[in-house]
Parts: sequence; C-alpha cells; structure tokens
Amino acid sequence: MTAQLKLEKQGSTAVITMSNPPANTWTRDTLAGLKELVLGLNADKNIYALVITGEGEKFFSAGADLNVFASGDKGVAADMSRVFGEAFETLSDFRGVSIAAINGFAMGGGLEVALACDIRIAETQAQMALPEAKVGLLPCAGGTQNLAWLVGEGWAKRMILCGERLKADKAREIGLVEEVVDTGTSLEAAIALATKVADQSPVAVTACKALIQKGRTGTINSALPLERELFVTLFDTQDQKEGVNAFLEKRKANWVNG
Repeated sequence: MTAQLKLEKQGSTAVITMSNPPANTWTRDTLAGLKELVLGLNADKNIYALVITGEGEKFFSAGADLNVFASGDKGVAADMSRVFGEAFETLSDFRGVSIAAINGFAMGGGLEVALACDIRIAETQAQMALPEAKVGLLPCAGGTQNLAWLVGEGWAKRMILCGERLKADKAREIGLVEEVVDTGTSLEAAIALATKVADQSPVAVTACKALIQKGRTGTINSALPLERELFVTLFDTQDQKEGVNAFLEKRKANWVNG
C-alpha cells in the first residue's frame, strides 16, 4: 500500500481516492498499490462495489509522470507498461461493480483507469483525453482497446490519433461516460449508484459481468451457451435460493455471497 492511495469502506462500497498532488499522477508504487487493493477487495465478501476518484478539485488523474520516461530507457518503459497493465487489468477484473467518479481532468493513464471501470460518472467541468501520441508515446494500459470498444473506432481515432480532448457533455454523447453531474457531486453520485449493487446478488453480478465482458473477446455464438450454463450454475448457490424466496415472501434478500 501507499499513502498516495486512500481506501475507505462505506457499507458494501469501497472508495479509493488517488492522492498524489497536484495532478494525482500514477507512479510505480501507486500502480502496484492499486493492484493489491483490488485483490484485497476481491477477497472481502462484504464489498460489492468499488468507486475510484481523485483528490482535489481540478484533477481526477493526469496519468503517468512523464519524468519517468525522460531518459528514454527501454527497461523503465517495459517495467512501467507492465505495471500499468497489471493494475488496470486487475481493476477491470474486479468481481463487483467498479465506478469512476471523474471529478476533473482525466488524461492519459488517468482516463485509462476510468476506462478499466464498469461505469463512469463525470462532473460537468471534467475533460478527458488520451494525448500520448503528442509526446511520442501511446496508451499502453488498455486505452486503445477499451476506448474503441466504448465509443467506436472513429471517435477512438479522433481522440488518440488526432489528440482530441473531450468535455463531459460530449463524452456522454458518444458513450464515454454514462452520466454527467454538477461540479463536486461525482463521488456522491457514484456512491449512490454503488449502493444499489447491494440489492443484487453478488454471485449473480459477478457472473453477469463476466458474460458482458466476454463479448469483447468472443462471439455471441460462444457466449450464449455459457450464459445458459452460468444460469444453471447459480442454482448451486445459497444466494439463488435466498433471492427467489425473498421476492416471493416480499422481504429484502440477505445475501451470503455464495
């Protein structure tokens, strides 16, 4: 863990705050710390959702500190790209629901961490970009793939190849974010959405998320049989029995996450 990542648990929701002023840039330590945090949250059966946000009023995250790459050392580049990838892929694979509360500028690796989340909520003043090509680099933490999947090839090329920066309203229009809220309210909105996850069966959420994300790498013909298979597998869980009976008995379900 590192002091530049703060973890708070609010009921069944974990809140991770990037705290590396002035721009909440990523370092090797914070990337490794994020991976370890998410793995720990995966093991905590009381946590159903994860919210990530930035400290301060201006930046969600400005991505990597370019001083790391100023020497042109390929060894450093290989190490940092690996650590970036491992951190954000671990976040993407979080068993629950992950929500990015984008409270300001989300640039480069700062946008890539939001792209690794399931849902993105941006404040009205937020701006987003993947400007790596302007400094002779490229997004190496899932940006080229996750962005294109969310917004389509055309907008991904505009943002990455042309260096186009988007404001929050345009990001919502093209599907980069799902919601735009007033300045200073993204964390509150994200937590409010995260609390709804507690009404869902955790094991069902994990299965549903895996099926949705399988569409990125497989075909619908391979996913549909798996969908039916996982549906039947849920009948091996206590949550399936609890959920159905709670509905029939008109009461709130008490999930055991298994």
